[in-house]
Amino acid sequence: MKILIVGNMGYVGPGVVSQLRTKYPTSELIGYDMGYFGNCLSNPPYMPEMKLNRQITGDVRYFDNNLLEGIDAVIYLAAISNDPMGKKYEDITMDVNYKSAVRMAEAAKNKGVKSFVFASSCSMYGKADNKAKSEGDDLNPLTAYARSKVAAEKDLRPLASDKFTVTCLRFATACGYSHRLRLDLVLNDFVASAVASKQITILSDGTPWRPLINVLDMARAIEWAITRKAENGGNFLAVNTGSNVWNYTVKELAEAVAEIIPGIKISVNPDAPPDNRSYKVNFSLYEKLAPAHQPAYDLKTTIRTLKDNLEAMNFCDTNFRETSFMIRLKALDKLQSANLLNNNLEWNWK
Repeated sequence: MKILIVGNMGYVGPGVVSQLRTKYPTSELIGYDMGYFGNCLSNPPYMPEMKLNRQITGDVRYFDNNLLEGIDAVIYLAAISNDPMGKKYEDITMDVNYKSAVRMAEAAKNKGVKSFVFASSCSMYGKADNKAKSEGDDLNPLTAYARSKVAAEKDLRPLASDKFTVTCLRFATACGYSHRLRLDLVLNDFVASAVASKQITILSDGTPWRPLINVLDMARAIEWAITRKAENGGNFLAVNTGSNVWNYTVKELAEAVAEIIPGIKISVNPDAPPDNRSYKVNFSLYEKLAPAHQPAYDLKTTIRTLKDNLEAMNFCDTNFRETSFMIRLKALDKLQSANLLNNNLEWNWK
């Protein structure tokens, strides 16, 4: 099998590459990435790309469709990947997360690719009542990032056919350790704060709901999706991807971190304006369709692994939210300040 992993040099990619290399040791794995975060490594024993057969540097907005020749499956991870970046780069977010994904899927279908897997998001449910959202419920995207995922799913659906399976994995909020770690994610932020300063500051009143999934369980879901048969979910499938036991309030997440890392002070802002990004999600369909690929990591194990790896890195930066090392928006800002990226997030030497 020949698999193209688009956007492999981000937070999710290292786990996906490792999972696929383990599951399909003789497969040809090809990475394709812009390279914004290639140097944002968090103590790996080796470069994650060593498990690939080939790494290609490129921009999905100008993708060479000839690279799809002979490919069996495409995994589309490329994204302007969180709300702060989406707010600053809204047009680019729509181009990378939505338009480029659809263009690539169209080209993949024409080239005879059998499977297209799109990393979607539960954030498309937006502000919701206490009912856990299922796939058929109304969508209420509140950010450019969420809107881009909704638009991509809409235009990917009609491309699916008996010869071209499309799977949109609506992932819960990612968390956990990666060799390209991000700390601009709620649980990861809390653990980093606890390790560095023995404090966790919740900027909201702590009541918003967040479904979570360990980044390595995301990799296992992707491994399932690339070989999913049409009779298991249809030619097109958009499925909430996570676990029903991983629906937590933000305050509950902070309290879970304090259980693992003693001596932590938690502060809540009761006067904070409401955080409308609050939703619980029903993952029963994923449980039914992928029983052998259900999340294997629990909250406490995820927290401990993050803590242990941050400590192994001698992490102690109380000002980490302002650094480019593991905060993706800051990494882009640093590249632009050095005149390496232009305002369209293109490398200036291209």
